[in-house]
Amino acid sequence: MNKLKGTVVSVHAGASGQFGKNEQPSIMLEIDGIVGDRHGSSKRAAWAITDKQPEGTIRRNERLWSAISVEELTQITEDMNLTEPLTAEIIGANFCFKGIPQFSRLPRGTTLRFPSGAELQVENFNPPCLGMGKKLAESLQTRSGKQLENTDFSKASKLSRGLVGVVEVAGQVKSGDTVDVVVYEHPSWLKRTESS
Repeated sequence: MNKLKGTVVSVHAGASGQFGKNEQPSIMLEIDGIVGDRHGSSKRAAWAITDKQPEGTIRRNERLWSAISVEELTQITEDMNLTEPLTAEIIGANFCFKGIPQFSRLPRGTTLRFPSGAELQVENFNPPCLGMGKKLAESLQTRSGKQLENTDFSKASKLSRGLVGVVEVAGQVKSGDTVDVVVYEHPSWLKRTESS
């Protein structure tokens, strides 16, 4: 079993109607999401572009939280040539971690464990959002003075936009917490051998 260790840089929650999410000293996780966050619900409406169901269909919410790493934010900032660093708060992520290599490529089923006993499970990669790209293009500046295009964020974050998932175990997560990452691997009994 492959295990990694990282650190919680910051935690965030945002009420309905907010694009970004406000930094908090700590947040509470319940089985149906983050307390006080707009994505907290066991159900959500399907989106036209990214979901397999028709738009508006009520489906399971596999996006109770979103997370990104500070290393990925730094790379996106560089690729977009921004004057100020991107933060998890600006792009609407609930968690920012550091010290976890290639965070956005952690596979589905990976578990993130915190000192309180709280656990998150990875469900999917978080695809770049055009709506977020438009908002960022309106509010951010480049070092060269060139106006950002609505698609610049999507291009820069294509492989590093972070992850989304569900809450496996309720509990508190604080800025500065250690996070233990148990990377999902297929169980040995599922792996084929040459003799099977």
